[in-house]
Amino acid sequence: MTAKSVVAILLIVVGMAGLLYGGFTYTREKSVVDVGPVHVTKQEHEKVPLPPLVGALFLVSGVALLILGGKDSTA
Repeated sequence: MTAKSVVAILLIVVGMAGLLYGGFTYTREKSVVDVGPVHVTKQEHEKVPLPPLVGALFLVSGVALLILGGKDSTA
């Protein structure tokens, strides 16, 4: 599997996820209290919105790269 194929598959996955879910969510821990031996953390859920147009652009770019990237350009 070439690097172009990996990038193409990643673009397709990100594009489909963007179209289906409207973005990505992730969880991070934030330190609330850090006094001596006491450590209190809080989990925050963050969402990165991805407009449908960007998701479609990623999807189309990934498919095009997968199809056209496999062709040998040597003459």
